[in-house]
This record gives sequence, C-alpha cells and structure tokens, in this order.
Amino acid sequence: MTAQFNSRPDLRRSDVGVVKASTWDVATPERQRLTVEALREAWGSRDWPHPGLLSYSVYAGEDGRTLLHYSQWSGEQAYQDFFREGRDERNAAVDAAVPGIERLGLHTYELYRSTPPDDRREPGCVVTVDVEFAGPDPARQRDWVDTVFEALGTEPMPAPGGISGHFHVSTDGTRVLNYAEWESARAHRDALSAPGDGVGSGTPQWARVQSYPGVTGGGVRRYTPALSLGAGV
Repeated sequence: MTAQFNSRPDLRRSDVGVVKASTWDVATPERQRLTVEALREAWGSRDWPHPGLLSYSVYAGEDGRTLLHYSQWSGEQAYQDFFREGRDERNAAVDAAVPGIERLGLHTYELYRSTPPDDRREPGCVVTVDVEFAGPDPARQRDWVDTVFEALGTEPMPAPGGISGHFHVSTDGTRVLNYAEWESARAHRDALSAPGDGVGSGTPQWARVQSYPGVTGGGVRRYTPALSLGAGV
C-alpha cells in the first residue's frame, strides 16, 4: 500500500481502536515549515507502514514552533508493531533534514463522544483543549465530557465559527482531549472574546464545567492543518 494525501482525517470512522497524539517542538516558524516538508517526503516516499494505521495527520501550532501529531489506529497492537518496525526510519529521515527536534510526549486516547455530524464546513483551524485530572478515574473523564455536552445542548448563543468537537479520553484515565474544528483561528478568537469565561455563555451548565472537581490543569492551543495521510492502493 502507498500513502494517500487527504484533506483531513475522518474522526468519526467506526474502525478506530485508539488514537495517538503527541507534540514536537521545532523552535521556529521556518523549522516548522521544513519539518512538515520532511514529514511529507518521509511518509510519501515509502509504503504505508501497517494496515492497522488508519490515518496520520500533522498540524502547525499558531505559536510558530510546535507540531501536533494525530494518528488513528485499529488497536494498540498495530501501533506497537509500527513502533518496532517502521517508526525509526521515518523519524531518522526527518531528524536528518531538521536536527534537534524536541519530542514532548505521547498520549493514547479513545474517542468517547462527538458533536452531531451535520456540519460539512472545511476547518481552517483545529483547536485542542487538554484537560488533566487528579489521578486516574475513567468514570470522571466521561462525566466531565457529558457535562460539557449538557452545556453545549443548552447554549443560548452557539459560536458561529465552531464546526465540530471530538472528545477523547486517555486510556490511563487521567486526561481528556477535545479536538475541535473551527472555520478559522479568528472565529475561535472571537468566541473567546465574547462575554463569559472562555467559549460558552455564563449559564449554570457552563459554570459546572468550569468548576468541575478534580481538574488540575490543561490548556487550549490553536493549529493549522498541515498534512494528512491515509492508506492508498
């Protein structure tokens, strides 16, 4: 199989077992651009590494120095096979082109809930919302996401630039990742500047999200889609 270049991954596909998300720090906008080019060459010039890898996507951070990597897998075993057999040669090719990349960590997730699939706008921006909890608790992860969905369902003034939200729970029970698609970075900035604490009106439902017990940290980051690949024929 060869690599096929796509516009974006299908986050709702039913055959995804786990998702891997990681961040690289490449220090400057120019190195960010060169790293994307090196990734495109390293992946596009080789056979698709494993049938269990369903998609691989890269996003350029608005900060000009980070890259988000998001990959969908049929299951953990497929990733472990790739880690042993195909990961190093691709990373070596990228490191040769752009030495000194700092790899900041890898987390494993399962997709838990997504907003309804009735919006077909093409995203110009991906916003990640990371939420960290005090210790592993899968029930708490899911309850937090359910609380967000209750707030979304009662939101009197939905942000017009929001397209979709895909809420992932980490397999270790300690964090949630919302992969949110927006029309543009400006649309997300406008939503943040509206009255209230972040995206969302000052409703009791959003207040419960913002004061949810056990949340210890997290962050919000904006990215531009840079590269998305899947298995070709």
